[in-house]
Amino acid sequence: MPRESLTAKRARAAAVLDGLRRLYPDAKTELDFVTPFQLLIATLLSAQATDVSVNAATPALFARYPTPETLAPAAPEDVEPYIKTIGLYRNKAKNAVAAARRLVEAYGGEVPRTVEELVTLPGVGRKTANVVVSNAYGVPAIAVDTHVGRLARRLGFSKHTDPDKVEADLQKLFAPEGWVCVHHGLILHSRRVCAARKPNCTGCGLAPLCPSRVD
Repeated sequence: MPRESLTAKRARAAAVLDGLRRLYPDAKTELDFVTPFQLLIATLLSAQATDVSVNAATPALFARYPTPETLAPAAPEDVEPYIKTIGLYRNKAKNAVAAARRLVEAYGGEVPRTVEELVTLPGVGRKTANVVVSNAYGVPAIAVDTHVGRLARRLGFSKHTDPDKVEADLQKLFAPEGWVCVHHGLILHSRRVCAARKPNCTGCGLAPLCPSRVD
């Protein structure tokens, strides 16, 4: 593909966003939650795990530990049986308890509304923080997971593999009001059409806008 000016790339990005809105008008997180705290814990648990596996485990977990105040006094060993079906469950149990304790001690049991505060919690990186602020509080954010990163590169929107750099590249191309849709839309498109090993270019509604398409 010839070198693309920033203006042209932003125009293509706008067309991609329009396409995502058309293809996935109801796109949202597939993690089940009621409160910001539940979303925080569910997102923490979802690292290297499927949303389906997390959603299967969290009802019992949240019934036992519905708030930071109830989870903070627990030992990680008490939490492990509830999430044993999720990968890396021992480390995640430790982080979940530590995050709850930090919430109680530093934030009065309230989940912060900024990425900068959220990343001070144990086990919480920018991806998790972005998911929480955007889905729980409606703050514009682009959470970059493996799906978003892969499609950002395939669409020619970033050359980076570092999630923070991909996030910065996408923020330069899309207006803030489109960030949440970009995040959810790219995840769904990756899962349903643009798979890692065998993308379905012939069935892709974004193919005319993609420099990586295979005709």
